[in-house]
Amino acid sequence: MHHFNRREDRLFAENVDVTALAEHIGTPFYCYSTATLRQHYTRLKDAFAQNEVTICYSVKANSNLGVIATLADLGSGADVVSEGELRRALLSGIPAGKIVFSGVGKTEAEMTYALNADIAQFNVESRAELEQLSEVATKQGKTARISLRVNPDIDAGTHEKISTGKAENKFGIAWDEAEASYAKAATLPGLEIVGIDIHIGSQITELTPFRNAFTKVADLLEKLTDAGHNITTLDLGGGLGIPYGPEDAPPPSPEDYANLIDEIFGDSGCRIFLEPGRLIAGNAGILVTSVIRTKKGEAKNFIIVDAAMTELMRPTLYGAYHDIQPVITNGNVQDVWDVVGPVCETGDFLGSERSLPEPQKGDLLAIFTCGAYSASLGSSYNTRLSAPEVLVDNEKFEIIRARPQYDDILALEKVPDWLKKA
Repeated sequence: MHHFNRREDRLFAENVDVTALAEHIGTPFYCYSTATLRQHYTRLKDAFAQNEVTICYSVKANSNLGVIATLADLGSGADVVSEGELRRALLSGIPAGKIVFSGVGKTEAEMTYALNADIAQFNVESRAELEQLSEVATKQGKTARISLRVNPDIDAGTHEKISTGKAENKFGIAWDEAEASYAKAATLPGLEIVGIDIHIGSQITELTPFRNAFTKVADLLEKLTDAGHNITTLDLGGGLGIPYGPEDAPPPSPEDYANLIDEIFGDSGCRIFLEPGRLIAGNAGILVTSVIRTKKGEAKNFIIVDAAMTELMRPTLYGAYHDIQPVITNGNVQDVWDVVGPVCETGDFLGSERSLPEPQKGDLLAIFTCGAYSASLGSSYNTRLSAPEVLVDNEKFEIIRARPQYDDILALEKVPDWLKKA
């Protein structure tokens, strides 16, 4: 569900005409709907009304300050995987006590910053990280609250590049080593064991993988409690999928997801952290792009647009599908097209084999479900200018990240003195 709608032949973002936005901002640009962000967060929060749940928005999905601040205003916490994301969360108004720090590669500098911020907990991913965090906390005279991320060796049935809960994935502590790792953590200074952490993947579209993983966690919780550990938090990760195309089967509802968690952990007495990202932000954004020209070939027809893999990496990276529609419908006869960008890579495509009316130069296309893992995966490859981001709220809009100028990009680099001409 989103708040991008048609009024006769024109696309609107809430009550803002997308064509007017394009004329004001130029293309390509991302457009986010505040109403959609609020709706998805609130529905998930309401589904867990019977439990003590803290929703920690996964900042990596969309790290724009305006998006994070919108969710902070609703009471959200944050799941971060770097000092940069932690700084974004704090600057956007998320309390440190609602922030969890995940990720396999936390540096000592990042640990120090997070300790000084007094975040809710570190989700520790290895024995080596345990020891390193212990040393950093001890040197700082602080105590790090920790949850060990355990890898349950569960196949989430999702794309191999976003599966995180199988034994061969880089994430978490091996299941068979979990109890020994908790015993080791209990001996280290500067650490306070508070929880168990698990995250098995992203874009999961059925409940069975969650049930299998959560059942194993419930068993581990009982064993750790019997061993004398005071487990007060359960970080169950994120990963609940969303529909990307009209033919996608509907994923489990937030209410079904909440009922599953309540069934397994309702009597645990633990505070539950959830780390949704895509579920909240995915359908809240579109990418708007202009047609540069069309090109009809013997094997393929191409619509060449001014957005590229630099604005939307998911089709290139995962073979992902995103719905593409004209911003203004023109009634032209439809043909089958590949929608491609100007980047010098054959892999630079936004959609293949799409039935679309033949566009004219300057016509606008909207690419849907670009609120998550679009801008945050963006790049300046081919020295392209990053697309601006716009947040809409009813009839209001504001540019929440401006398009840089070429001088801004080039000013970050320099020619070495020995190569400068006299």
